[in-house]
Amino acid sequence: MTEPAYTLHYAPDNASLIVRLALEELGLPYRTRLVDRRRAAQRAPAHLALNPAGLIPALETPDGPIFETGAILLWLADRHGDLIPPPRDPARTDALKWLFYLSNTLHPALRMLFYPSLYVGPDAAHQAQLRAQTRANILRHVAILEADCDPRGTPSVLDLYLAPMLRWLQLYPRESDRSWFELASFAKLHHMALMLEGRASTHAAQTAEGLGPTPFTAPQAPQPPEGTAT
Repeated sequence: MTEPAYTLHYAPDNASLIVRLALEELGLPYRTRLVDRRRAAQRAPAHLALNPAGLIPALETPDGPIFETGAILLWLADRHGDLIPPPRDPARTDALKWLFYLSNTLHPALRMLFYPSLYVGPDAAHQAQLRAQTRANILRHVAILEADCDPRGTPSVLDLYLAPMLRWLQLYPRESDRSWFELASFAKLHHMALMLEGRASTHAAQTAEGLGPTPFTAPQAPQPPEGTAT
């Protein structure tokens, strides 16, 4: 039996979820390797050899390992399917600018919200101030995405990237008040999330990572079969 060409190094309900959705949506065979965050395995030498930033995910490919979520998505989409317009298609211009907006603007803002100590140190007051400013920035970023959203019946790399981030905004950090973000306030993005919940790719991720029945529109704390989300 032929071994899968791809190995996804993942942790449940982490950025690797985005890559899992893409692999499932493209119908690609792959295997997974758990990166045990409880043991800080993302900073162990074996993982650093794949992703020297010590972050999740990493994807092993026949061409070598690749990291950075947006880069993995673009690489998979260009190689295997129609999740993004091809290079000479005029529609690719819009797809690329929004892909990099998600990767360079919204995704870093989520890290700032979830891990403020990495940016301002241990002082609680400084962390609270950063979180307050970051919440305002995120609402502005999501409003920009809502204004441009054009709901379709099939997903793109943009949907696969954005839907998990919308999930996390409703769930994390667990010890904080999360009422500031209501997905239902963004009607087009809510519709996109509903569409994605009906896909087989999402159903596979739900089972693999214990995400619950409505992982994007009404998320619950994950109950993964292996590993931990935090």
